[in-house]
Amino acid sequence: MGSERPEMRKRQACTGKEAPDSIPNQQGVESRGSNACCFCWCCCCSCSCLTVRNQEDQRPVRASQELRTDVPPCEESPTPTLEEVSAWARSFDNLMITPAGRNAFREFLRTEFSEENMLFWMACEELKKETNKSIIEEKARIIYEDYISILSPKEVSLDSRVREVINRNMADPSQHIFDDAQLQIYTLMHRDSYPRFMNSAVYKDLLQSLSEKSAEV
Repeated sequence: MGSERPEMRKRQACTGKEAPDSIPNQQGVESRGSNACCFCWCCCCSCSCLTVRNQEDQRPVRASQELRTDVPPCEESPTPTLEEVSAWARSFDNLMITPAGRNAFREFLRTEFSEENMLFWMACEELKKETNKSIIEEKARIIYEDYISILSPKEVSLDSRVREVINRNMADPSQHIFDDAQLQIYTLMHRDSYPRFMNSAVYKDLLQSLSEKSAEV
């Protein structure tokens, strides 16, 4: 018994010394465990890596919003008369020939997420007015990147033949490089969107408002 007590004291002394040394090791394991969460995406983590991930998740949303900032404003135009608005129902040409008609139709296209068709048509009209070669080249490049390129979120729907012709002519563009494409989009709006516009609240509300004002005079 007397010989066992010193050995027990030694064991206890050794155990007492080892215990403090083991604490930093445990903390080291815990610290490594907390750092390890930076490599996972579980919802229990509150580390900065989640902030980075959330920022990355929000990038496409911000990018899509930024793309809307370069949309041209609506054209300046006087308030249309009742006769003009009534004429829009008689033909698509009557609608497209006036700024007020284009603005109203563009507002409708925005509700159908096809505003790019009108924007492309308007950009082509502006390009036709240019005579300076360098300006023509720059505007043609912008139109191509905005509405023709398959990488653009505002790409318009064109057939492969028209696209091939445009691609060939982009090496030396003229102010009429997009004429075929413009006609194709004009026809698409006429056949597809125009009939729905005539039955839309955008058109009916405008027509009713002008009719009421005319009756008051």
